[in-house]
Amino acid sequence: MSRRSLYLTAALTALLTLAALPLRAVPGDDPSAYSFDDFPREEILDYPDWFKESFLDLPDDLAAAGAAGKAGLVVYFGQRRCAYCHKLMDVNFALEDIVEYTRRNFDLVPIDIWGVAEVTDLDGEVLTERDYALKHGTNFTPSLIFYDREGREALRLRGYYPPYQFRAALEYVADGHYRKESFRDYLARGEGRLVFDLGELNVQDFFAPPPYNLDRTRFPSERPLAVFFEQGECHACDVLHGQSLRKPAIYRLFEGFDNVQLDMWSDTPVITPDGRRTTARDWAADLGLFFAPTIIFFDERGQEVMRVDSVVGFFRLRNVLNYITSRAYLTESYQSWRSTRAF
Repeated sequence: MSRRSLYLTAALTALLTLAALPLRAVPGDDPSAYSFDDFPREEILDYPDWFKESFLDLPDDLAAAGAAGKAGLVVYFGQRRCAYCHKLMDVNFALEDIVEYTRRNFDLVPIDIWGVAEVTDLDGEVLTERDYALKHGTNFTPSLIFYDREGREALRLRGYYPPYQFRAALEYVADGHYRKESFRDYLARGEGRLVFDLGELNVQDFFAPPPYNLDRTRFPSERPLAVFFEQGECHACDVLHGQSLRKPAIYRLFEGFDNVQLDMWSDTPVITPDGRRTTARDWAADLGLFFAPTIIFFDERGQEVMRVDSVVGFFRLRNVLNYITSRAYLTESYQSWRSTRAF
């Protein structure tokens, strides 16, 4: 066979392979999905016209979705000026395949996390949109909770995720994979060549060197702890280090923390804040992590305060750091705290 014939055969094989891959396995995202101005928008967000016009009676909405043969119900928690919500609408829900797949498999009900309209939740409790959002701890918008036909929570997404991971989330629930494996494992099977590539990580001066003894059960620390779970060949990690962490305001805030960076797919030994001996890979699995970078914040005694496990920019990260360094988490939720500061 000639060299040209070999080349054409290889190209055709590659195209056929790509065509056969499930939704989760095609990572060709626009870099702007990771890097954008995340300050609140001046323009008010309009929902797509295919979002369900709901009376916010979620048991009725779930029953209607099941009667229509759909896999379940998605409850969307958002804000009208949230940059990440705008990104979800402008990027993910601008893609025909994502919209078609979502509409075919789910009904989607929008909730304004500051709204006062009454919601009847799946437990039968009646409360305002704001109180419903507080009940479910939707610290970051957009948040989406996927419910199956029986009303069981199948998956929760906190924050904005690029299209290929968002497609994977839709398929994970619609095809019932949530019944037999974690979203982390499901996603890793589709992109194993990416997440298991133990390339070099970005470094920062404030990262503590190994060994990683993070035990705070016997001797509490004087400072909170930030654990960065990252991976090699990670564009979102590059953006975090190349942009937000280069901002003096962010860098100074992290200098008030004990900071550790772990490769989430490595066998690096770790003693966790609650005193368990494990590896970075196993700890990340126990925590259910699937997105890199994820930053998990612990208090001085090793209790998790909150985590940032989705795309994050300067504005959101600064708010989280201020919330933790002010110790506001001792008295109020992040959502309540930022509401008093017009965030």
